[in-house]
Amino acid sequence: MKFSAGLLLSALATSSAFVAQPSPSAVRLGSTEMYERKAFITGNWKLNPTSKDEAIELAAGIAGAVTDDSPCDVALFVPFPYIESVLEAVGDKVIVGAEAITPQLSGAYTAGVSPPMLKSIGCTWSLAGHSERRTIFKETDEEINEQCKMLIEQDMNVVLCIGETLEEFELELVGAVCEIQLKKGLADIAREDLDKVTIAYEPVWAIGTGKVATPEIAQSVHEKIRAILKDMYGADSADSTRILYGGSVSPDSIDGLIAKPDIDGGLVGGASLKSELFERIINFES
Repeated sequence: MKFSAGLLLSALATSSAFVAQPSPSAVRLGSTEMYERKAFITGNWKLNPTSKDEAIELAAGIAGAVTDDSPCDVALFVPFPYIESVLEAVGDKVIVGAEAITPQLSGAYTAGVSPPMLKSIGCTWSLAGHSERRTIFKETDEEINEQCKMLIEQDMNVVLCIGETLEEFELELVGAVCEIQLKKGLADIAREDLDKVTIAYEPVWAIGTGKVATPEIAQSVHEKIRAILKDMYGADSADSTRILYGGSVSPDSIDGLIAKPDIDGGLVGGASLKSELFERIINFES
């Protein structure tokens, strides 16, 4: 789907009015509808750890932290070579996903990994559009949309990542950037398939920097994202979609973030590589 210059100008025009506004804490209730969503804490291991044995030890430690009293669903997105081993290590306590996919079923795509390959080993989740895939590997919104559509066509689940750079944040273009990435990423995805989609808002300036958007800033963006989803798919679909925050999430920041009504969990980077830190995040205090 192509997006006209008019859409871009419209989004830019409205973004200047998009500033952080504090929202009251609530128990997983949407900003416009009374709709309860279970929290979802996810870890993205990126290019870590360096060996299968380390991956198994880390995964087992994380799985051990998930109890019947844990207040959330838990997922780990791990490098391709470790997926099967991590699946075995965590059992049914933790969802295990890939960090990216190739949006083709087969063919001459050297180094590609297709959704059917992942399904064949029991993996039914993947990230798409992570900022590092966008910036380092130059994946475009159109390519990310193809990944999302391919995963859904294969009856798999996707976490679509969106977010702005520091320059865009300072220019108050957060709303415009997120709207464009969201609409392009979800192009041609039907309402009935939105239950296979989770959104992760990750301000690029906060990833791996130790900086974190305040809960009020993060909530204001999540509220905007849910409003965009409402315009695209209707209130019920928007209010049933989980929106995660990703950007240096830590044991110190999780409680304040998760208390906000439109923040449904986290996409955690560095802290997911230390089981004791991730355990605290999984078992946040609401």
